[in-house]
Amino acid sequence: MTAINGILVRLWPLLLLFALPAGAQDVGIPAVNVTTAEDGSASYSVTIQILALMTMLTFLPAMVMMMTSFTRIIVVFAILRQALGLQQTPSNQVLIGLSLFLTLFIMTPVLDRVNRDAVQPYLEEQLAPMDAVRAAAAPFRDFMTMQTRENDLELFMRLAKTPPVASIDEVPFTVLVPAFVTSELKTAFQIGFMLFIPFLVIDLVVASVLMAMGMMMLSPVIISLPFKIMLFVLVDGWVMVVGTLASSFGM
Repeated sequence: MTAINGILVRLWPLLLLFALPAGAQDVGIPAVNVTTAEDGSASYSVTIQILALMTMLTFLPAMVMMMTSFTRIIVVFAILRQALGLQQTPSNQVLIGLSLFLTLFIMTPVLDRVNRDAVQPYLEEQLAPMDAVRAAAAPFRDFMTMQTRENDLELFMRLAKTPPVASIDEVPFTVLVPAFVTSELKTAFQIGFMLFIPFLVIDLVVASVLMAMGMMMLSPVIISLPFKIMLFVLVDGWVMVVGTLASSFGM
């Protein structure tokens, strides 16, 4: 099946060519058509716009990880699973799916602004493509700015040798994005540390009891795991963790 899919991917342009009506194969489709407006701005043909959009979609996973709340959420969930002593439960697919939907929930105000300020005006032909991109970047810039620590931002500005700026809006994305990711990782580890402490206490208590009883051949992890799961369920741990993550973004 994989080989057949690979052959179809390579042959689809040829199949599309034979599927065209007679005479349409000789009609040339303009690949590049640039129109210059009176104010000096340039607009590109629909073909180029679609090509640019499809190219940008390849960067969508990186944008989700590096410009949204996804990184903090998935790191906290991974640390929580490690603290519970569960290696594969919940599975990676479950954690990623839950992280994606929580990211969508947290980023809804930002996405609404993007739709209102950039997508809809562009679809109504009120904004040029590049103006729409700049309008769409503004809500993400505001979100990342609120979550980025000043010392992280100063570090990357110093490393990039960026001249001093009058406002945060003048900081380039090449500096803001890594500073935002670094801040997110630091916040995620701080939350993960607080989650780890109660489970670590249970491990220490169980290990001490087993040592006092002389049961050194019995693994403390096997005994402490049910107690950690019971504690997590009794305190409604998933609701607490999700609520903490959502509130950490100012919701």
